[in-house]
Amino acid sequence: MDNMEQWNAEIQKGIEVAKIKMLEGFELAKIKALEVRVQAQQILKETPDVQLYTAAAVLVLTILLSLIIRLFKRKKSYTIVFAGLTGSGKTVLFYQLRDGSTHQGTVTSMDPNEGTFVLNSETGKKVKPVHLVDVPGHARLRPKLDEYLTQAAGLVFVVDALEFLPNCRAAAEYLYDILTKASIVKQKIPVLIVCNKTEKVTAHSSEFIRKQLEKEIDKLRASRTGVSDADITSEYTIGVTGQPFAFTQCHNKVTLAEASALTGDVSQVEVFIRDNVKP
Repeated sequence: MDNMEQWNAEIQKGIEVAKIKMLEGFELAKIKALEVRVQAQQILKETPDVQLYTAAAVLVLTILLSLIIRLFKRKKSYTIVFAGLTGSGKTVLFYQLRDGSTHQGTVTSMDPNEGTFVLNSETGKKVKPVHLVDVPGHARLRPKLDEYLTQAAGLVFVVDALEFLPNCRAAAEYLYDILTKASIVKQKIPVLIVCNKTEKVTAHSSEFIRKQLEKEIDKLRASRTGVSDADITSEYTIGVTGQPFAFTQCHNKVTLAEASALTGDVSQVEVFIRDNVKP
């Protein structure tokens, strides 16, 4: 029993000693904190205002730089959007790129076709898949295009090279609306104008189509300049005042290519896709 009492007394003594040490430690820490505070105040008093402002500016610039780096390091898009008039062959091109099929050569889509896959020509290769979205060409369904442009790495505008002249004005109007969209301009989304159905001997060349589209867009620029901003749908202007319009004047890169979705000649489209969605 005596041993037990002695043991308890030792424990209590140890606890008291620990409390004293802790209090001493807190007091010491408090004293050190006060000393640091005094030193900091002294340094601030002795530091010229110019140096303080410089330090603050450096801090702000550092924060801004880190934000910019994070912005540019954001995940790159792997979405390519297809647009164009109804009947231009967008959907056949979509299936040709996906699995090499044509779906009997005529497909009219009323809902967006989309899928994430490795291009048919790259089957068996270890490459990054692409997300393709085929937006219907019907005028009432075109607003769906805006839903996908914010995530687009590139846009493919498909033109019917066989029946181009009867549809030239309509194609130019649709293309003009695309090229003046804020999402296209701000993100500098590259656009590829694909002249489809070139397997036909009477199909127009990409050079002819380029010139005709530029002429029609130039007319649109002139006609819409005199209309109030409230009456037009374009969000940005394109071209150079006093000069005939050319695609080289656009805010983003615009190129042309020829293809035949029906026969599988889509290599130029594949090159555009892989230029903007790296394997």
